This record gives sequence, C-alpha cells and structure tokens, in this order.
Amino acid sequence: MLKKNRYLSLLLILFTPFCFALKVVHTEKSLYRNISIVKDDYLTCMVFETRKENPPYQTCFDEREPKKLVFNYTKLILSGLLYKPDANNILVLGLGGGTLPLTLHELLPEATITSVEIDPAVIRLARQYFNYHDNDKIKTFERDARLFVKRAALKKQSFDWIILDAFNGDYIPEHLMTQEFLQEVKSVLTDDGIITANTFSQSILYRFESATYASVFGDFYNIKRRKLGNRIILTGKQSELLPLEKIEQQAEKLDKQLRPYDVSSDWLLARFSREKDWEDDTTILTDQYSPANLLKYQGGN
Repeated sequence: MLKKNRYLSLLLILFTPFCFALKVVHTEKSLYRNISIVKDDYLTCMVFETRKENPPYQTCFDEREPKKLVFNYTKLILSGLLYKPDANNILVLGLGGGTLPLTLHELLPEATITSVEIDPAVIRLARQYFNYHDNDKIKTFERDARLFVKRAALKKQSFDWIILDAFNGDYIPEHLMTQEFLQEVKSVLTDDGIITANTFSQSILYRFESATYASVFGDFYNIKRRKLGNRIILTGKQSELLPLEKIEQQAEKLDKQLRPYDVSSDWLLARFSREKDWEDDTTILTDQYSPANLLKYQGGN
C-alpha cells in the first residue's frame, strides 16, 4: 500500500493542475475503480485512477472558499438553472463528491434533490471527506442510473431537471449514452422538464452522441469552453427551446446569487450555442450499436 501511495503521489505532483503539494490521505479499490482522496493545506480532491498519467479529478473542495465550484464543468451544469430557475424536483445521476446536490440545495432550498450513484465507496467518501449528507430535501440511492430511471418510469415518477453526470473524465458508461436510455430519461421528465448532460467536447464519440441526443430531444444548446474535454448538452421535453433572450432575462436575476460559487451569468451565457456541428447521416448510438462497437470499428481509443 505504501508503494502504491508513493507512486500515486508522484503522479499527482507531476500532473495536478492545482497544486504541487497534494498528498494522498486515503486510497482504496472499490467494486468499479481505484479511488484516492488527496489533500493540501486547503484543497481536498477525489481522484479516480482510470489512467496512470494525469488521473481525472472528480471533485475538489477548497476550505478557503467553501461555496466555490472548483471545476468549470460543474459551473457549466448550472446553465440549467438559468434555463429553469423554478426547478423543484431534481434528479442527479452520478455523485462524485456531492458538490452539485449540495450547491443546488443552497440555491434552491425548497427543491427535492435525488442523487443516484452506483458505487457505494463514492457515496461513503463523499460523506466522509466532502460533507455530503442527506436531509429532508436530499436523498441518495445506491443504484445503477439506468435501472433507477427504469423503475422511476414504472412508478410514474417525474422530474423537472435531470442532470446526467456519470462522466469520469475518460468515458461515460455506454449504456447511459444510447438512444434507448435517453428515451427512458425523457419519459420521466415533466412536460416542461429539462436535462443537462455532462459529456464530451473532444472525442471520436462527439458527433455520434450529438446525433443521438438530437434523435430523442430534437434541438439542444451546446454549452462548452472550446478545446476542453467537457461540454454540457442542455435540452428538454418540449421540442422548442427557450430563446436565448428569455434565458438572458432569467440569468440577470440570478447573477448575484451565483457569485459566491464563482459563477457569472455572463460567463455562462457566452457559452450557449445552437450550432449543429455534425452531419445529418451520423450514426445514432443504440443498445445494439453501442460506443464500444463504434470505437472498435473506428479503431478509436
């Protein structure tokens, strides 16, 4: 274990974008991955060891600024708040350190927030190191996201904002990328419900994923920072999206509320785009033609 910790510490020193003094304080092999918790004087981060070089960070918490959202993709997910500021029944698929549910609870204290995470170790470490907790508004379920959505549909449950955040920095589980899964997600949206999906901005899968979302939801907003690995797809059950002018009006009212989280409404709005940057004949991802099939055929990695 000591040898492993020294090895991971070396990698973190070499590759972390935040600090050169991060130390491993906990590491374990869960049912699904190796997970480490690393810290310096102020910063605590959860790391999934899915690759040797520059392992992806899932959550970071800065004790000096407890409300601050450290990662830009987390800030981008709050684009859904600009689009639907009155959300009151939110489903978050994928937990990490629990930053999103806790932030949304502060911003929307009357909303019910349901968090779903397949890995019990992630839930436990979120509670131990990142102050994640359930209360009368936040509930956590240890379950596969697709199974949870299927059961919610059978029970006639519905949500007005669904956040798909099962992106670990390298991949999204392929059964959470297909047309059939997105149709299941759409079936548990309220009539005016929306989704924000954390996904790829640079990947061989980009255009296929875009075509798949479009096949289920029609038009969507692409919200991203160029040349980076994440984008947010924002769309909803209604085939017609809110015009950007309406979103801007709602954003103006929220700007002061978002500032403690190091989020600017203008910064978010500048990243909204409806540009279609994939071909009409792009293949749609399905349960039969999954990302694994596609990457094997394309020779991608």
